[in-house]
Amino acid sequence: MKNKMEKPTPEAKALSLFLMAFKKESTAHKEKSKRMNKLWGQVTREEVSMRDYLKEVEETLASFGGYTEVIWKTVKYYIKKTGEWTLEGEDKYCVDAREIATKILKK
Repeated sequence: MKNKMEKPTPEAKALSLFLMAFKKESTAHKEKSKRMNKLWGQVTREEVSMRDYLKEVEETLASFGGYTEVIWKTVKYYIKKTGEWTLEGEDKYCVDAREIATKILKK
């Protein structure tokens, strides 16, 4: 295996956090979360290409409304649950999520 593994894309991160948030509320989300985690494991073991994984991420994101919609739903879920958005970071996903959280919290 490669010593330096690529990090998941912002889209993969968005999908992962979305599925984590909603897997207790829906068996479909839970099954999709298991599938994506298994697929990521196969990528890390070089059994599946990153390209195939990202294709699956994009298709799954599209089925849930796309990258921006998934972030909106995820941020809204956690704000409703905890009253705040605490995820920090400078990567694309964190920046996008923080912008959405700011909009949601202003309402």
